[in-house]
Amino acid sequence: MSALMTSSLVISKAKKKSEAMNKDLVAIFEYLEREKGIKRDVIAQAIEESLRIAARKSINDVGNLNVSVDPKTGEISAIAEKEIVETVEYPDEEIGFEEAREIDPDCQLGQWIDVEIDPLTLGRIAAQTARQVITQKLRGAERDVVYEEYRHRINELISGTVKRITKGRTLIIDLGKVEAILPDRYYPKLERYHLGDKVMAVLYEVRENDNGSADVVLSRTHPQLVVELFEQEVPELGEGLITINRIVRDGGYRTKMAVSSTDPKIDPVGACVGVRGTRVKNIIRELNNEKIDVFPYSEDLYTLLKNALSPVNFKKVEVDEETDIVTIVVEDEDYPAVLGRKGINARLTGELIGYELKIYKASEYDKQRLFELGQLARSENPLLDEPLALEGLNPLILDSLTSAGYDTPRKLLLDPAATVSEKSGLSPEMIGNILEEVRASYRWEVPDDENEEKQEEEAPSIKEEE
Repeated sequence: MSALMTSSLVISKAKKKSEAMNKDLVAIFEYLEREKGIKRDVIAQAIEESLRIAARKSINDVGNLNVSVDPKTGEISAIAEKEIVETVEYPDEEIGFEEAREIDPDCQLGQWIDVEIDPLTLGRIAAQTARQVITQKLRGAERDVVYEEYRHRINELISGTVKRITKGRTLIIDLGKVEAILPDRYYPKLERYHLGDKVMAVLYEVRENDNGSADVVLSRTHPQLVVELFEQEVPELGEGLITINRIVRDGGYRTKMAVSSTDPKIDPVGACVGVRGTRVKNIIRELNNEKIDVFPYSEDLYTLLKNALSPVNFKKVEVDEETDIVTIVVEDEDYPAVLGRKGINARLTGELIGYELKIYKASEYDKQRLFELGQLARSENPLLDEPLALEGLNPLILDSLTSAGYDTPRKLLLDPAATVSEKSGLSPEMIGNILEEVRASYRWEVPDDENEEKQEEEAPSIKEEE
């Protein structure tokens, strides 16, 4: 075989290898553009930079190297710029005159000339280093694509398919071009998923992970999920006729939602519930039978609290603005319903109104009140022996009490309420209210240092039941 034929064969093989490499790059471009949404120009730039860095580390006598990749054809061009000199002292930057004339016969000493580097040589030598840099650059490009597509969709309703389940019960959700994660703490413990299951959730956040790429994080416990589901079912919400003023949720167990209407002709609760509950039933089904309370919103604290715990009626409500505590007293039979399973209903109601909520049974509260009234009656407060006078007390009621012999607060405290009612002719409810006024007006005078230990021993314990 002649030298010319051998040379032609070598060139032919090199050309085929080059064409195959170009086709591979084009296939990579198409895949990443189609599946990951990364533009070809971005991929080409990442490959160019990685090959340039790798070549400088791996190829001898290459200094100022310029690498370009054609995004359409995948063709790689690598050119090193060198100065033409008589004697080469710095191979990275210089080329001998005779060698330079083989590239350009008209070149002169002192000129700079472009020396083409065989892309195949570049690929063989720099492949390993380039792969690492390319991977890093593509992760950054993919992260930017994810951020650009999803960062404006926070709190938006998204659906996907369970692709994998990790050991920590974190779900990997296939959204199409992107895989999202649904951590176990972001979906109710009662929910169980299998590969291929459809999942509907809200986009909670987009965050950068340890690998330099981005994670799309979903949530099924966030209250916004319920808001988005209602907006799908209730057109009046999208039209602005109904507003969800406040919403609190314990995912998987209960949601409490206060709504109002800008149109007096529209019942906000009825619109959210739907005819025969059709609208809210669809949402409950999606939330795996989670309990949903929908009630009218009010700026008034007492009204909002009453609506949130309807149909329960309160025997007493006390608001302490200094400690942000609201104390309510309910009938014993209503206590379990107000408290809810594991105290969830009471806790959510407190979050809804913005106060810590303390709930007492009427029987226990009455015991506590009677104990305090007894302590007050036995105290040495001299004001209790002065004439009975309560701010806002009707004169006719005051006459009835004094006529019955209750002309001082202490005398009123020493007799049972039923006895006072019988002697004065006033109703038991009215006597109870008067005693409450006396307790509120005089209890601060009780010496704490004398009664503190005794109160701890004798006072009945009032606690919220689990």
